[in-house]
Amino acid sequence: MPYALITGASRGIGRALAGELARRGYGLLLTARSADQLEQVAAELRQQHGVAAHVFAADLAEPGAATRLAAWARQQAPDLAVLVNNAGYGLWGRFEELPLAAQQNMLQLNMLLPMELTHQLLPVLRRQPKAYILNIASTAAYQAVPTLTLYAASKAFLLTFSRGLRYELRDSPVSVTCLSPGATATDFADRAGMSAGLQEVAAKLSMTPQQVAQAGVAALLAGEAEVIPGALNKVSATLTGFVPKSITEKIAANIYEKYLK
Repeated sequence: MPYALITGASRGIGRALAGELARRGYGLLLTARSADQLEQVAAELRQQHGVAAHVFAADLAEPGAATRLAAWARQQAPDLAVLVNNAGYGLWGRFEELPLAAQQNMLQLNMLLPMELTHQLLPVLRRQPKAYILNIASTAAYQAVPTLTLYAASKAFLLTFSRGLRYELRDSPVSVTCLSPGATATDFADRAGMSAGLQEVAAKLSMTPQQVAQAGVAALLAGEAEVIPGALNKVSATLTGFVPKSITEKIAANIYEKYLK
């Protein structure tokens, strides 16, 4: 049975991606911080889809977490065929006012973890007849977003990393896809510290995690380079390539800054 490793799999988009891959017959390696939530997800997916599911509870932002996770994954699934780099979060606020340590932790999880994990597991993926990497970025990757400055920058890194790696692996069995959701009905806004007013605005445009996961896995297995789920999200991301950056940044600032106290 081919296996898929999903980071940040205990809830939200990660949990939905695990369900979508299990539905397609992949065994699961699930990792996140909460052991209880992971065990619950694993039990549900075993029962629903009849697949094997193993869990690895850890704070993936800690030093050495990627090395420990990769070693565990190699032991559990020598036939690992899918790596989903989903774990990540945002911080809302002005760069100079947010704690430096918190921002460094976010960058570790959003950028360095997927880079390190991909580097360590690529030899395993290369051994498979066909293998896939799915990196979860954001529509924020396509422009600067004041008050989500480092979050947007980290997702831009992930998008560029995905495209460069995809080209390097073009003659290998490994395909790389970048999934860039817009607003999604998860706990992202709560963890980012967004105000209730801003959360209400986002909720009006939100997709469900299941919709995002279905689009992501379909694009992954089709070998697509990028996927932006949702027509409005596709249009807005495309327009950033034509509209002057100063205008898109001002529009984003007008949306986010007015809700800051």
